[in-house]
Amino acid sequence: MQQSKKQINNSTKRKRRTAKSAKHKKKRIAAPQPKQVRPDGTIRLNKAIAQSGAASRREADALIAAGRVTVNGSLAEMGRFVLPTDDIAIDEKPIRKKIKRVYMALNKPVGIECTTDRRVKDNIIDFIGYPERIFPIGRLDKDSEGLILLTNDGDIVNPILRADNAHQKEYIVTVNKPITEQFIEKISAGVAILDTVTLPCKVTKIGTHRFNIVLVQGLNRQIRRMTEALGYSVTSLKRVRIMNIHLGKLKIGTHRILSKSELSELKRIIGV
Repeated sequence: MQQSKKQINNSTKRKRRTAKSAKHKKKRIAAPQPKQVRPDGTIRLNKAIAQSGAASRREADALIAAGRVTVNGSLAEMGRFVLPTDDIAIDEKPIRKKIKRVYMALNKPVGIECTTDRRVKDNIIDFIGYPERIFPIGRLDKDSEGLILLTNDGDIVNPILRADNAHQKEYIVTVNKPITEQFIEKISAGVAILDTVTLPCKVTKIGTHRFNIVLVQGLNRQIRRMTEALGYSVTSLKRVRIMNIHLGKLKIGTHRILSKSELSELKRIIGV
C-alpha cells in the first residue's frame, strides 16, 4: 500500500527533527570540583572523615550540616579544611588517633619544586617519599639548594613565616664576577627592588666570587634580585640556616628529623 502524501510529509519532519537534535546535542561536561588538598597540607573535612572510614563524603556533609561534627572541640562548618593533626569527632567520638607530628630538615637539591601539588614534576613531596602527609614551611627557589623545613604541624607555620617576626635565614651565594667592597656596602645597606628597599642585612665576603648573607626578610627571589640590581648574577645559592636550625653536614638530597633540643629552641624563638 502506498503512503499518503500527508504520511510522507510527517515522516520527513520527524527525521529532520531527529537529525537536528543529534547535530546540536552537546557533550555533557562535568562541573569543576573544588580542590581537596591545598599547598599548606590541609584537606577538606569531608574527605578527612571519608579517609577514616567513618562515613562517605556525602554522609560526612550531612553529619556536618546536622551539627554532629567537631574539630578540635569546636562545631565544624561546611567546606572547612583541616590538618592531619586536627582532632575530628562525630557525636563527640574521635574518628581517628592523633597523628604523630613530624619536624624535618631537608637539604634540597637544585631542580626540586617546593610544592605539595604532585601534578608538578619534581615536586618536593614525591622527592622525599615520606609515608605521612607533610608540607614545606615556606619556599626555596627551584634554582637554589639547601635547607628547608617540612612538617605536618600547622601551628608552627605562620609564626615562622610571619614577616614582622624577622627570623634569620642565612645563605652562601656565588656570583659571576669578583665581589668589591662597594658591592658589600650597598647590598648590606639595602637595595631598591619590588617597589621597596630591602632591610639592612649582614653580608660577609668569603671568597673572590662568594659571600655570606643573613636576611630577616622573605621577598620573592630577594637575593637574586638584589645582586642583579647591583650588576651581578647569581651562579649558585645555598641556604645554610633557618633561625637555630643549621644545614651542617646533611648531604644534598637527604633529610633528618629535628632533635628535641632543636625543636624546643625553635618553638621558643617563634613563641609556641
